Amino acid sequence: MFFDLLKNAGIFLMDLVFPRRCPFCDEIVTPYGEKIHAKCIKKLRLLTPPYCLKCGKKLMGEDRYCTECASGKHKFLRGRCLYEYDSAAKSIYRFKYGKRPEYAEYYGEEIADYLGDFIRDLKPDALVPIPIHRKRYAKRGYNQAALLAKEVSKNTGIPYLEGVVKRRRNTAPLKMLSPQERQKNLKNAFIVGENVVKLKTIILIDDIYTTGATVDEVTKVLHKAGIPDVYFVALAGGESI
Repeated sequence: MFFDLLKNAGIFLMDLVFPRRCPFCDEIVTPYGEKIHAKCIKKLRLLTPPYCLKCGKKLMGEDRYCTECASGKHKFLRGRCLYEYDSAAKSIYRFKYGKRPEYAEYYGEEIADYLGDFIRDLKPDALVPIPIHRKRYAKRGYNQAALLAKEVSKNTGIPYLEGVVKRRRNTAPLKMLSPQERQKNLKNAFIVGENVVKLKTIILIDDIYTTGATVDEVTKVLHKAGIPDVYFVALAGGESI
């Protein structure tokens, strides 16, 4: 109990020195102890049905799958996304590039709350973050996918494993690349690290799912290493095509 009091006191002091900021508007959160303003909660729109039954992207019509997934091109088994991308884009940009790693705590709780049943029903051996290159890590100071995975692990009880996949090439940002360019850019970018022998089912954790190029490339590497069942969970998903 004494150590819990010390821990809580430390958190209180940290919040005084570095006040928690709202993941949506980035203003200091009030009242104390909250992680997001009440008025901002619904502005981060949850990606609700209808969505693609394979990749989780939002669907506008009555189809069960988006065009990409209907073609059978993806290597992963299935995935889900927490938010509609356009509602969360600015928030995720600050999370990745604006030195706002503390957003991960709120995001992780929301993923566990909204997608927790999906995650647990898969009975995964581990949650594995999409890795970033060491040069990008040195510049940014953290891997946003790893922060997310740790928080989801804390809230679901599913083990978190780091180092399962490593990025050996510092690939170009994918945002401005076509699907074909993304695939070429990511070729041979990943290798399997350690602790994979006993893994059969894993969930990859990432911040954004758009074309699926990154998840597919990592899935291919994991399949070669003998891990048959690969799923993903992303913080936000782009529009379906």
